[in-house]
Amino acid sequence: MAPQREWFDTDYYSVLGVSSDATEKDITRAYRKLAKQYHPDANPGNASAEEKFKDISVANDVLSNTEKRTEYDEVRRMAASGAHRGPGPGQGPGGFGFEGDLDLGDLLGGLFNRGGGGGRGRGTGRQAARHAPQRGSDLESEITLDFLDAVHGITTSVSFTAEAACSECNGSGAAPGTAPQMCTECGGRGEIAMNQGMFSTSQVCPVCHGRGAVIVDPCPRCHGGGTEVRRRDVKVKIPAGVKDGQRIKVAKRGAAGRNGGPAGDLYVVVRVHAHEIFGRKGTRDLTVNVPITFAEATLGANVKVPTLGEPVTLKVKAGTQPGTLQKVKGRGIAGSNGHVGDLFVTFDVVVPTKVDREQRETVEALAGAFPDDPRAEMH
Repeated sequence: MAPQREWFDTDYYSVLGVSSDATEKDITRAYRKLAKQYHPDANPGNASAEEKFKDISVANDVLSNTEKRTEYDEVRRMAASGAHRGPGPGQGPGGFGFEGDLDLGDLLGGLFNRGGGGGRGRGTGRQAARHAPQRGSDLESEITLDFLDAVHGITTSVSFTAEAACSECNGSGAAPGTAPQMCTECGGRGEIAMNQGMFSTSQVCPVCHGRGAVIVDPCPRCHGGGTEVRRRDVKVKIPAGVKDGQRIKVAKRGAAGRNGGPAGDLYVVVRVHAHEIFGRKGTRDLTVNVPITFAEATLGANVKVPTLGEPVTLKVKAGTQPGTLQKVKGRGIAGSNGHVGDLFVTFDVVVPTKVDREQRETVEALAGAFPDDPRAEMH
């Protein structure tokens, strides 16, 4: 939680004009009324109204959040009881002895012994997170595949530049042949206890800075950081039937973790080149357009149709219309589960763009043999 020293000094209930036992609806209603009254758009050039609007916005942010409100009420209760009151040059308004910003997560954790530790303040607030193992970031890269490689599946590699565990020290941060040593100041905890009368809080260890270990002899390559930015080549197993735009997860091959944390994941976005003959329909099915002549469409014929393997022969029925669709079962893409998709064939009747004199005379004679008007029902 961000430092909120003003929680000790400001009564947010009074700012919103509600009682300390106000319901969530009461708080929302009061905020909306005041926000409308003091909004800068309704008070152009009015610095006082703008400041008031900021105050009610902060008050609403705290009191409308159940977790924040609970901690705020605890802080106000402590302020009323005089807890943590003390003299000193850093004394804040109301006589509370603070120097700089106050971290409520640390303060409340110490007061109520969150995380155990026998009152030593271990694992409290943000301090525990500072030296805890942190998972590395997820990364994303892109790879472009040939259509058939995407159909059949392939094991390949993807190259990219990103943060990785140092190649010299394998991520330890210590020079080869050495290892980080446990911090003797904090005993490896990453923080030290601070006794303040009847209460106990903790702060980040000033020696190891929260890591719990110190590097006596830093790695010359990463200077003790444990990571470096370098070009990486990661093997990726692309499953059969992968589609354009699909994301493949490669576990633990993302950015390196911190403080001994695991690496993130790598997500590879697959781009697939279009095929000159085949198209895709869903995950497993293929499509193909097969041209046929006017004579084949009219009289019927047997035509060869390409597939991913050997071609198949299909029967074109007499009177086949342009755009007729025919399914060839089991000639699509084979999946890893053994299921094979289908091939959908669309027959396109080819109309010549140029004819010689003899062909023209033949077509004219044919037209005379078919005097019916196909548009008769439209007249």
